[in-house]
Amino acid sequence: MRRSILRPLGVFCLALSVSLSGCRSGTASGPSLPAIPAASLHESAGGHAGLGAVLNTKDGGQVFGFDINQTGNDGALASSRGTNKPGVFVVSVETFDQNTGAITASFANSTGTTNSFLFDGILAGDVGFVTHFEVPKGQVFAKHFYNLMNPVTANRFTGAWKAPVPNTNIMQTASNQSTTQNVLFTEDPATHNPELIVTDVAANTIQKVIPLDPNLFVGGNGPILSEDTVAKKAVIALSPDGGAVRHPGVPTETVQIDLATGTQTSFNGFADGFFGPGFVNGAAVDSGTHVQATTTELNSQVEFYNLSTQKGIKAAQLPCTRNVDQTTSGAGVANDPVNKLFLVSVPMNACAPGSAIDVYDETGKLVETITGFTFFLGEPPAVLNPSKRMGWALGPKPSQLQQFFY
Repeated sequence: MRRSILRPLGVFCLALSVSLSGCRSGTASGPSLPAIPAASLHESAGGHAGLGAVLNTKDGGQVFGFDINQTGNDGALASSRGTNKPGVFVVSVETFDQNTGAITASFANSTGTTNSFLFDGILAGDVGFVTHFEVPKGQVFAKHFYNLMNPVTANRFTGAWKAPVPNTNIMQTASNQSTTQNVLFTEDPATHNPELIVTDVAANTIQKVIPLDPNLFVGGNGPILSEDTVAKKAVIALSPDGGAVRHPGVPTETVQIDLATGTQTSFNGFADGFFGPGFVNGAAVDSGTHVQATTTELNSQVEFYNLSTQKGIKAAQLPCTRNVDQTTSGAGVANDPVNKLFLVSVPMNACAPGSAIDVYDETGKLVETITGFTFFLGEPPAVLNPSKRMGWALGPKPSQLQQFFY
């Protein structure tokens, strides 16, 4: 999984987004539709839909990555906050009860200028994956190390993952709690070229390193990584023209990469709207059906694709929007493979004040809208426990997580 989150501020002079997703700035806009009723909030198959508990980090720090165990009750996050001393930050890794939002443990606590953490995600077997940034004395930029919580419920670091090359920068970790084959979107520290590392993180074994075209998979094209665990492929959605505002618009592109051979195939996506789709803001894949959903920035749409046939299923317009609207576009996308749903985080709900999560089935039909959220531009995808039809999202404040049911 890769959340649209910032690197901890304690190790850099600037806060840089580690995710390449999220709403980009632009000039495109169009007349909004008159307000019409939003999709009604209603009883879901799980019993009820709506907001639940709010989690507050124990040390009051901003959340830098979070996830929940899809087969348990635990969750984890990384936290960082500034102090009244310039360059000094309070950082920690915290675990929590996903049912109540109560913090269950706080560890790796540090106050200073040296250490900070990013929670990359929970992997199969309740293995927590954490980036540890450490700034050597007298230097400005951090070294990258990778810690494991095996399991998360151990409430501590139990080991480490070693990258093929020291100081490898992991930019995205594909969401995968079903298999031990993990896919990491990384940057080679020597060449700064993008590549995929195929690895069993928990076992600390490297299976393959796949170089990527630096002209296509560049940050300006906003590549977003998913993993089709059944097909054993990485799936990367991107904007090949850098999300440019132009007419006619340039289609998005989805690249599928065989994790055993490195073979790459690609197909073009929808390009609806006067200005086209712009950037891909979010993407997720259901490995069981090989269906992909993406959100795009310049047209407030959610696009659905069949990865097996490399064909589009539907380009769905978000409620109360039209295909020239930018500010109301969706952000992160999460997949529920059990109930065959995609959940789209919408920072600016066009139908009512505040933010929302729009729930779609895999044909592109809107199932329900959950309101009452406060999201940020570039909102990361929610994290889900499908068996409970429950999830957690970032907000309302940077130091909080919001529970919800769908």
